[in-house]
Amino acid sequence: MVAAAAVLTAGLLVFHRAVPNSVGRAGSLLESFLPWLGVVVVVLLAAALLRRSATALSALLLPVAAWTCLFGGLFLPEPRAGARDLVVVQHNVSDENTDPAGTARALADAGADLIALEELVPAALPVYERTLARRYPYHEVRGTVGLWSRHPLSGARLLDIKPRGITEPWSRGLRAVVRSPHGDIAAYVAHLPSVRVGPGGLASANRDESARLLGRALDAEELEPVILLGDLNGTVDDRGLAPLTSSMNVAERGFALSFPAALPLARIDQVMARSAAVRHLRTLPETGSDHLPVAARITLDRSARPERQA
Repeated sequence: MVAAAAVLTAGLLVFHRAVPNSVGRAGSLLESFLPWLGVVVVVLLAAALLRRSATALSALLLPVAAWTCLFGGLFLPEPRAGARDLVVVQHNVSDENTDPAGTARALADAGADLIALEELVPAALPVYERTLARRYPYHEVRGTVGLWSRHPLSGARLLDIKPRGITEPWSRGLRAVVRSPHGDIAAYVAHLPSVRVGPGGLASANRDESARLLGRALDAEELEPVILLGDLNGTVDDRGLAPLTSSMNVAERGFALSFPAALPLARIDQVMARSAAVRHLRTLPETGSDHLPVAARITLDRSARPERQA
């Protein structure tokens, strides 16, 4: 029984894309929590040791190898900083945050070149602008998303990633050009629609449609490098984000679970790049939000362009 469960767990890790999404988006639901199959492996290991089963212990080598191949590299040490590195911070500050000034100060203390924020509400926006102004003299806000920068910004515009099923006012995308010391960078900030888990499975249709719209905008972007920061309401393993992960580099190192802040179970706050590499990703201390901020170190490298996936 333990050996069979071990083989099944290994199969889910290796062939998670084969799990269909037709009923309750079961595939995306599995992929949202795919790293947690490691806990299943630990439980099976304990059961195998209690039973003193050599067969079960041997079978456990399969899921251990699969999990290590998928996620082991994320735990490697952060590589040494380089001359063409940028530090960026991504944070959904929450529209219910009661301490926007404290949140802004904490983010500024990270020493980033760029800060992307989501769920900016009108009452709190002036607080973020005032608190971040000294260290980040350049910023652009469109709808409820914003970008703060140490370097000049230009060409800022609203990015239309609104799904057809949302009829109320909804502006959650921004594109701007960062005039960095290393050259111009296309910076995108996005907040994709929320997903819900219920009796019918994972409700992610709006998120998936918004991801497709964002993916088309990124594919049409002519400027390189490109940096995407946002609350994407999905993990990089979730096939719903495939329009993004198929053409963008994701973090090479750093586990950085970001949501919910009180007990992080998944990283849905993402930093991706094209013609650049996301060398390391880490979480920052908790703020007044239900998300943890994430900070990433990006190396600008035009050779770091991933091959597109089918």
